[in-house]
Amino acid sequence: MKKVAIKMLANTLFVLVFCSSSLAQTDHDVAKQLRDSDKIKPLEMILQQYSKKYPGQVLEVELKIEHKQYIYAIELLDRQGVIWKLRVDATTGELLMQQKDH
Repeated sequence: MKKVAIKMLANTLFVLVFCSSSLAQTDHDVAKQLRDSDKIKPLEMILQQYSKKYPGQVLEVELKIEHKQYIYAIELLDRQGVIWKLRVDATTGELLMQQKDH
């Protein structure tokens, strides 16, 4: 009986891990489709556009939909150790918000 329960638990864990990795790929695929259809600018282009004003290391990037608008939420660590949060319109490349994280 214990072997059956352990096997069922192992199968359940496998399904959960497999499904969660599939969801992550889906998000990436959606972003790629939007980029390929010219609905959003490539992330590389956005990062290059703002790299002179905000030089440093990219910590995190998220593509969001807010009020039917695609937004890149970017978190950067500058050379002085300051974390910047940027919000960029993913369609136009316009900087919508910049904030120092204290």
